[in-house]
Amino acid sequence: MFENCLSLREFSRIKIRISRTKERSTGYLLFLAVCVTLCIMLTTKKKQAVIKKHQIHEKDTGSKIVQVGVLSETIEKLADHLKKHKKDNHSRRGLIKMVADRRGHLKMLEKTNPKQHAAALKIVKQ
Repeated sequence: MFENCLSLREFSRIKIRISRTKERSTGYLLFLAVCVTLCIMLTTKKKQAVIKKHQIHEKDTGSKIVQVGVLSETIEKLADHLKKHKKDNHSRRGLIKMVADRRGHLKMLEKTNPKQHAAALKIVKQ
């Protein structure tokens, strides 16, 4: 939907231009902020597909293996965004936090359930 995402630098240029014109600037800026955020986030349908792919039972939406799957998809999408927008340090910080979170989930799985840990590693390496 938002293939041509704005970098933060381009977004700030637009913000400055709009603030100078003072014509409905607040609404337009809010729209642009949402567009930039949505181009990085997973859509609801894609997230549900990832959850269905990795869930252990029918109502499983929050187990460690599902969380690793969702985080892996988000990390992959954010990494692609950062390849285009190399100076987007705010998103880079979010990526580092997500990678640390995924590592924590994997460590917990390694301690509690080695079989699920092996399955989760396959998800990460895909």
